[in-house]
Amino acid sequence: MAEHIDGRALDEVVAFTSELIGIDTTNRGGGDCRERPAAEYVAERLADTGLEPTLLERTPGRTNVVARIEGTDPSADALLVHGHLDVVPAEPADWSVHPFSGEVRDGVVWGRGAVDMKNMDAMVLAVVRAWARAGVRPRRDIVIAYTADEEASAIDGSGFLADHHPGLFEGCTEGISEAGAFTFHADRGMELYPIAAGERGTGWLKLTAHGRAGHGSRVNRANAVSRLAAAIARIGEHRWPVRLTPTVRASLAELAALYGIEADPAAPGFDVDEFLGKLGAAAALVEPTVRNSSNPTILEAGYKVNVIPGHATAYVDGRVLPGGDDEFRDTLDRLTGPDVDWEFHHKEVALQSPVDSPTYAKLRAAVEKFAPEGHVVPYCMSGGTDAKHFSRLGITGYGFSPLKLPPGFDYQALFHGVDERVPVDALHFGVRVLDHYLRSA
Repeated sequence: MAEHIDGRALDEVVAFTSELIGIDTTNRGGGDCRERPAAEYVAERLADTGLEPTLLERTPGRTNVVARIEGTDPSADALLVHGHLDVVPAEPADWSVHPFSGEVRDGVVWGRGAVDMKNMDAMVLAVVRAWARAGVRPRRDIVIAYTADEEASAIDGSGFLADHHPGLFEGCTEGISEAGAFTFHADRGMELYPIAAGERGTGWLKLTAHGRAGHGSRVNRANAVSRLAAAIARIGEHRWPVRLTPTVRASLAELAALYGIEADPAAPGFDVDEFLGKLGAAAALVEPTVRNSSNPTILEAGYKVNVIPGHATAYVDGRVLPGGDDEFRDTLDRLTGPDVDWEFHHKEVALQSPVDSPTYAKLRAAVEKFAPEGHVVPYCMSGGTDAKHFSRLGITGYGFSPLKLPPGFDYQALFHGVDERVPVDALHFGVRVLDHYLRSA
């Protein structure tokens, strides 16, 4: 064990997680968020170590923090470690504890952001401060970025940083952030540790149906609501074809080996649905990323029950695998039909990162050192992260926010869920793994 990851470092990661949760940084979208108090909190604790954090805003109150730790090898590429400060909304009445209490009870830290992702924000702080106390320096420069607005468009966060402050990330070739290296309890007592090496692209859509306005009592064959409803029903019921990316194939191959299943995901005629049926609980790691997807989420139409409106709108959460853009567009053209227009409300690229790289090998080794009973597997995230925006700077991203979780703890269900929480022991594990990786990177 690294001596500098001592009791103080372990106490700090718990305190920082709790205190960051207690700073309400709810992002309701449309600019309704204020991350500055949390940004000042992390900046102050970084400055305590002798670093010189920079606070940057596109919009007042939407604050980002960037700091650089100089490595011992100036010829080495730099590494980006990033986490977002905003969280999704939480309704206190639905929770067992107040979502912004940061309560520590029975060895668990409760509150919005406990897994997404103030836990990782706190881990980074705890590691950097432990290094400063012990005089530890990494081999390569490490750029730390705490961002705003990840839970919306990132226009005030990583998008703003990548577009307007690329110099802060000079030399960065790779990055780590959410959400990977957590314990996934599969069947037969098997513990998996999925490390993200890809993300589906974001394709949030706005649909608009036009029709003929009129009285609700009269026949109307050009009803905008009916046209929109039909299109939405087609989109919601559509079964997208299988599209296996290199990251997903690698995941399937490693799972096949672990489960002793004779299967070749690269072979012609490979039936992924049949294969997933043999994986039991572990299928959940892969199933969302073998296809594009399109889920209707918002409907808006009309203003009075006896008035047929002239237009109706809807929003669809679309997710697109690498290489699937053309298929996605063509399919939406067909599903919406001639009476409904569609456009991208928000669009971001899909990502793929190599699983045969030295970086991935070091990420794997860091987890295996502290969880030798576990099995590291690559996976593709069904959603997206700030890595999409940093990829514009040529930075390859991996999902790596390590947590060792007990059986029955459904990590993925707590993302944006009720009673979000993280065990104290998981935070301690995360600090040790993160420290080991960052010093070996």
